[in-house]
Amino acid sequence: MPQLKYNPVPHSQSAFLEKASKRPGFRKAYDALEAEYALAHEMLSARTRAGLTQEAVADRMGTTKSAVSRLEGAHKHAPSVASLKKYADAVGCTLKIALVPRRVKRSATRSRIRGGAPKTVRRAT
Repeated sequence: MPQLKYNPVPHSQSAFLEKASKRPGFRKAYDALEAEYALAHEMLSARTRAGLTQEAVADRMGTTKSAVSRLEGAHKHAPSVASLKKYADAVGCTLKIALVPRRVKRSATRSRIRGGAPKTVRRAT
């Protein structure tokens, strides 16, 4: 397989967010897609670290460049775990999926404890 040279296009996420956040409704829409953007960012970072083009990743996955483009596009496509595993292998990574508990506000915890399960009443015998 020929060695491909990859020169990533410079992108400043902070500059993009600064400019885009001036548009009405942007922040709400961006926050709603946080997980999709995080996944896309991880995928692009892994491919960049590997020094691969979309075409090279597609070749390693046994698919097309357009399929890789769809995988990397936030909110355009919901990839299967099998596709994510193939992508991770193609860019020299291991796929790790985690469900991370949300932080619970202290006041919410207290009210849940107070209003939780009914208390057991003990009878004297």
